[in-house]
Amino acid sequence: MPTLAPDGELTTFDHGSFTHDGTTHDVYRKGEGPAVVVITEMPGLSPMVLGFADRVVELGCSAVLPDLYGAAGRDPFEGSVISSMAYGVGSMVKGCISRDFSTFALGRTSPIASWLRALARAEHERCGGPGVGAVGMCFSGGFALAMATDPTVLAPVLSQPSLPFPVGKKRSASIDVSDDDLEVVAGRCSAEGLRVLGLRFDGDPFVPAERFAFLSERLGDGFIAVELDQADGNPVALESPAISSHHSVLTLGLVDEEGTPTRLALDQVLELFRSRLLA
Repeated sequence: MPTLAPDGELTTFDHGSFTHDGTTHDVYRKGEGPAVVVITEMPGLSPMVLGFADRVVELGCSAVLPDLYGAAGRDPFEGSVISSMAYGVGSMVKGCISRDFSTFALGRTSPIASWLRALARAEHERCGGPGVGAVGMCFSGGFALAMATDPTVLAPVLSQPSLPFPVGKKRSASIDVSDDDLEVVAGRCSAEGLRVLGLRFDGDPFVPAERFAFLSERLGDGFIAVELDQADGNPVALESPAISSHHSVLTLGLVDEEGTPTRLALDQVLELFRSRLLA
């Protein structure tokens, strides 16, 4: 049986909060060294997301995990199929109706990006180093791109960025970042050599190929696309009746064995953090 991504334990992280412009969210922190902001996928800070954060810590960085939705530390597959699906749907519905997230809007940066940029600046001041890394997953994938308008963010990673939901051709060939913010990031790519890493499984209905083509067009050589075949994903993930195709590159779809395509993709993410934050 292929090896799954490792789980992490929430109790090994320090629990605090961060407030900006009247908005407060819980934040979990662990490690030493330059900060990497890890923004969880839906439905929340799962053990596998915490396990990814542990790899960031092992690299020599501080993992900073904002708690934006769901129940921190909960395994989304615990309990019955019905309770698991209810938890996932509940988190998604709350995210969709929240004013913090642009789930369908075209050409608009999700409002939560301002809070995340402020968090990145605060963590840069707290942790030191040349700058900050950021990885967004699924629902939060585009948040890391929006954060890259701030010069403190040196290593943005978009893992299966799913917003806006790809309903129709225009939303498929777009991302939840405004044109003005995209221009800022494109300028940084050209002038500073910023590199934006994007990860997706081919055939993922939430992250169509048109989205990565759009990012390549807007960011040019600044966008590095890592596109995996469905056959590369961990088959254990498809045993759940709620999952019909591979989606999560760094967590559920990962085959955690050296040399596998998904592990090479994970290693590429960690190498970006190493080269930009630790070299």
